[in-house]
Amino acid sequence: MLNDRIRELLIDQARTGRPITYKELASRLGLVPPQTIHRVTQALETLMAKDVAAARPLLATLCVSRLNTNMPARGFFELAETLGVFSGDPEGPQARAFYDQELQRVFTFYGRSGASAGGGTFAVDDG
Repeated sequence: MLNDRIRELLIDQARTGRPITYKELASRLGLVPPQTIHRVTQALETLMAKDVAAARPLLATLCVSRLNTNMPARGFFELAETLGVFSGDPEGPQARAFYDQELQRVFTFYGRSGASAGGGTFAVDDG
């Protein structure tokens, strides 16, 4: 099942202390067009809901765009707000603070305590 495979891959990625792009994640999952990024984002949304329900850090935070620098995509924050874990402007300073904090929580929870956020971002990468 795609959702389980994404979770496993993102846990492994968290241990590296670095984010991964949508395209890289789709490739590691062996997905082929059409709609590879769409399938990845749908699975990430499911993963976010499960992580919130289990009071875990959001593994989806690790999936980033190589096109959008230093800021997660609006959809990540909109879903986080719907899930009750974020409140604020998806393009404002609250979003950046939430993302940095959540990325640090992921690294800490999955074995990379103190890892640098490395300027990662979250956005849909259509490449």
